[in-house]
Amino acid sequence: MKVNLKTLSDSLGLSRTTVSRALNGYDDVNEATRVRVKAAAAALGYHADPTARRLATGRAEAVGIVYPFGAGDLGDPRFGEVVAGMTEALAENGLDLIIVSARPGAELDSYRRLVGSKLVDALVVARTLVDDPRIRFLQDHKFRFVAYGRTNTSQPYRWFDFDNEAGARAATERLIGLGHRRIAMVSAPLSMSFAAQRREGFLAALRDAGIEPDASLLVETSFDRTGGHEAMRALLGRAQPPTAVLVDNNIAGTGVYRALVESGRKAGTEVSLIVYDGVPPDVAFPHTVTAVVQRTGQSTGHIIAELVMDAINDRKSSTHRLVQPTVEPGDTDGPPV
Repeated sequence: MKVNLKTLSDSLGLSRTTVSRALNGYDDVNEATRVRVKAAAAALGYHADPTARRLATGRAEAVGIVYPFGAGDLGDPRFGEVVAGMTEALAENGLDLIIVSARPGAELDSYRRLVGSKLVDALVVARTLVDDPRIRFLQDHKFRFVAYGRTNTSQPYRWFDFDNEAGARAATERLIGLGHRRIAMVSAPLSMSFAAQRREGFLAALRDAGIEPDASLLVETSFDRTGGHEAMRALLGRAQPPTAVLVDNNIAGTGVYRALVESGRKAGTEVSLIVYDGVPPDVAFPHTVTAVVQRTGQSTGHIIAELVMDAINDRKSSTHRLVQPTVEPGDTDGPPV
């Protein structure tokens, strides 16, 4: 026998409105009632009609993330981990995660379609920019969103981020402490928030140590393995190559590591290397690359999903999370020879 909302409501002695709002997580229903309603629904085998529920709540019961996929993005394990964590946590709240693949440079078109069609209840803005038109668009349209990263805007918004400046500073201070003075940095495009913040942390650490930054050792490259490979080859080909290199992302970091190996130089002795999020073990074998380590992708996804649920339900909770990274020693850095 199929149990409908009326049957469930009658069994509890509650109104259908109260039961419906309890099942959909509204804050105006107290916690004890929500627990009681959900327990009864599970015991009786009640499953809400998705179409009827969407009509009743006015929600799409889905969250979107617009992602400008390039050829190298499918090989980014961290992105997969974050998506897995978001999917898992949102599913526990009855929401689907929709990934919309956009042409690089044309993401706003996808945002306009999603917002205009009301296909999702909220959006996650990935890879934020220093000056981000996507966030301005969502704020102008008063559409719920969570940014995976910070940006320059005067209006408050929900975001999750790592302390990128602190992570790069800690890695640079480690290299300085080992005795390095010619330290290079390979960066993703500096229009991206994380890259600009990590570059600033790197420069601040040099200046605090009395080391004048060498502009020729600051390399901005494409956000892919090829860019990292070419950047490292150019650095190692200089008349005075760096004795240490910090890479601000794991994708370019893989290319940097391969270029170092191909050069015949010994990692950790002839050239020290630290990479944000490290290099995959199968690529780095037999080495373990010293890394700036951040919270796992899956747990990051859980936190972003929690912020999304707060946004959807208009909860007056914390609007952002800033997480501190740490440096995890490997065998690719050491004193200069």
